[in-house]
Amino acid sequence: MVNFSVDQIRELMGHPKNIRNISVIAHVDHGKSTLTDSLVSKAGIIAGSKAGEARFTDTREDEQARSITIKSTSISLYYEYSEEKGGPKTPYLINLIDSPGHVDFSSEVTAALRVTDGALVVVDCIEGVCVQTETVLRQAIAERIKPILFVNKLDRIFLELHCALEEAYQNFRTAIESVNVVIATYQDDLLGNIQVLPETGVVGFGSGLHAWGFTIGTFAAMYASKFGVPKERLQKKFWGDNFYNSKTKSWTTKQVDKQGKKLPRGFCKFILEPISALFEAIMNDEKDVYPKLIKKLKIVLPKEAEGQSVKPLLKSVMRTWLPAGDALLGMVVTHLPSPLVAQRYRVENLYTGDLKDKYATAIRNCDASGPLMMYVSKMVPTSEKGRFYAFGRVFSGTVGTGQLVRLMGPNYVTGSKKDLFIKKIQRTVLMMGRYIEQIVDCPCGNVIGLVGIDQFIIKNCTISEGDAVDASIFRMMKFSVSAVVRVAVEPKNAQDLPKLVEGLKRLAKSDPLVQCSTANTGEHIIAGAGELHLEICLKDLEEDFMKGAPIKVSKPVVTFAETITEKTEMTCVAKSPNKHNRLYMYAEPLDSDLCREIEDGDITENDDIKTRARNLADNYGWGIQEARKIWSFGCAPDAKANFLVDATKGVQYLNEIKDSMIGAFMQATSGGVFCDEVMRGICFKLDDVVLHADAIHRGAGQIMPCARKAFFACQIKSKPTLMEPVYVVDIIVPQTAISGVYNTLSQRRGTVEGKTDRIGTPLTQITAFLPVMESFGFTSKLRQNTAGQAFPQMRFSHWQLVGGDPYEEGSSVNVIVTEIRDRKGLKAELPVFADFYDRV
Repeated sequence: MVNFSVDQIRELMGHPKNIRNISVIAHVDHGKSTLTDSLVSKAGIIAGSKAGEARFTDTREDEQARSITIKSTSISLYYEYSEEKGGPKTPYLINLIDSPGHVDFSSEVTAALRVTDGALVVVDCIEGVCVQTETVLRQAIAERIKPILFVNKLDRIFLELHCALEEAYQNFRTAIESVNVVIATYQDDLLGNIQVLPETGVVGFGSGLHAWGFTIGTFAAMYASKFGVPKERLQKKFWGDNFYNSKTKSWTTKQVDKQGKKLPRGFCKFILEPISALFEAIMNDEKDVYPKLIKKLKIVLPKEAEGQSVKPLLKSVMRTWLPAGDALLGMVVTHLPSPLVAQRYRVENLYTGDLKDKYATAIRNCDASGPLMMYVSKMVPTSEKGRFYAFGRVFSGTVGTGQLVRLMGPNYVTGSKKDLFIKKIQRTVLMMGRYIEQIVDCPCGNVIGLVGIDQFIIKNCTISEGDAVDASIFRMMKFSVSAVVRVAVEPKNAQDLPKLVEGLKRLAKSDPLVQCSTANTGEHIIAGAGELHLEICLKDLEEDFMKGAPIKVSKPVVTFAETITEKTEMTCVAKSPNKHNRLYMYAEPLDSDLCREIEDGDITENDDIKTRARNLADNYGWGIQEARKIWSFGCAPDAKANFLVDATKGVQYLNEIKDSMIGAFMQATSGGVFCDEVMRGICFKLDDVVLHADAIHRGAGQIMPCARKAFFACQIKSKPTLMEPVYVVDIIVPQTAISGVYNTLSQRRGTVEGKTDRIGTPLTQITAFLPVMESFGFTSKLRQNTAGQAFPQMRFSHWQLVGGDPYEEGSSVNVIVTEIRDRKGLKAELPVFADFYDRV
């Protein structure tokens, strides 16, 4: 039975001190959804016996069928919690978001983290911290999210590995230390000390599948009366190098006593030993042993446990003795911040406007009576196909049904009308996993779904009151993956083309990362993070957003980038069509670290010119004057890091052609001369300009074609090549199957970067770099070569140069350029310098 009503939730929404907004994050298959079931069952939404099997937050059919989370799912849960047994109970509202673990769906994790304040990090006790664990944890700290840790799948230690208790402890310690290394690496001073230390109760242990779990505090409370020692003191003894001498009944930090006898570690003796004894007795069906143990531990089994034996009985005993829901709830309530606390230090990360204005102040204070400020992080499809709930977090004020609001998109600039809509909200709904509940309004500190504004939002937006003309938007989310894999789609039946166009618009809304566009050739392009991401997007497009209309899909293709490797050997000259204007230009390659900073958003076109110039001068050796005269970054929709710099001296009328130059620069960088792929890492410098005295002869029609010719001439004359995207691949494999991994990587141009053996397990973690171009079918080939024992995780890492000269027939880059030109319907012959260079 559900333990609460919607009215109780709505009442508690007005008490931000008692609210916790949390995301569940982890590597794929580490047990997030099964663990989440324990919290859902504690709230009475599913039966306790179903916890770990129902995967309640996997709401889609394909999620249940594949046993993988694809979309993050929000659910609001009401609990009454008492810090001491039998003490007064305090009501708490936990807004929980279960997020995917597969790297292809990392954008869903980013969207979930933006609207939460705490993160429950789940780690498999055998596999430990994997690549995706580190990625999501890094994202969480960047968003100033406080983590707590749950070491999952402890049942495998006792049922599969049968390792010694000391060895199990070392496994747990390694996993926890690895998490703390990641936290220390990306530490944010404003978050304070967020190291996860078991003795403080911030780390839980257990099995999500079997729905049992505990913290060290759980056992410290059990033993406190027996030892006659305060719980807090025992907690410190139950972790680390604390050993118990049962003869002298005393604690020591030395593992060997005076007689040379090895002493048991506190964690092993008082926590793992009783669990291990219970597991052994029940799994061996020792009917003369385990009933005594159950009685001794004062476990009162439910009626459904009568007649059970072996595994079903073990599950019933463990979840009755150590319910995971209790341990998780205690950790969340005690150690994660309320919106009242979290928004004080998160406001700087979130709000782009003046941090002293009334909006920032209201966000900082989580003020329900202040001006409305809400961030919509993602669009959730409704049961009515083609419509969406705008899902987000209210950071200040109150949002309600019928309210007139300003919808400010990511390109909105305060005071302008670009990317702005003023509309009424039709309904406010509470997201409850597979269901929704209607409520009248929602105060700040809570997550909520809005109905009736979906057609005005593409992916995310900031919402404020209808008359808040001076409000600024929230910062854009930074994704840890890039949409580097593309397919072209077309309808099988020509009459379905309008359905495809409409379906692509809806698909773009449904996923935070997917990019839908129309190429110059007229193709409809869908870009995603990887094969699985594209597969899910195409399934959604065909079944949900096109109402079953069949589509044809091209082979996956990779986004390349055109670049240069040397400074232009001679200044290139281009004349305008009327021969009255001349542009003298050269190009230089940009530093790869600088490119990365620009693409990560650390250096932007809107930065203060002097500050940015000083940064470029100090870190990248630029001249201050040149650094101050950067005209453009080339912010075309898909453009990468490029610069257009004014390096001229004493040129007349230069400002009059600046806009035309920038326009031509954006066109050129969005499609280079070789294969119409975006440019990356090129700095074009305007060396000199000769302009006609009469303004009518130096308009955009004269300057833009001339500038494009100059950009392309510089590119051809600066040792041009292509850059390809590269995945970092994290492969977990038993040591017996390592040779199959090396063979598969060598066949696919992969390079091994590191190999780590997992202590206490037969597993090895291999880290390698693999070109995205070679990644299609890599997973199936790897499993084939390792008899299904290897499990790879791929995510975008960096761009690397493709070897060779594009003009040398048969070279790697020449083959790729020729293929791309053929696919795009461009001329077979490569462009040459003479086509673009105007002799003086």
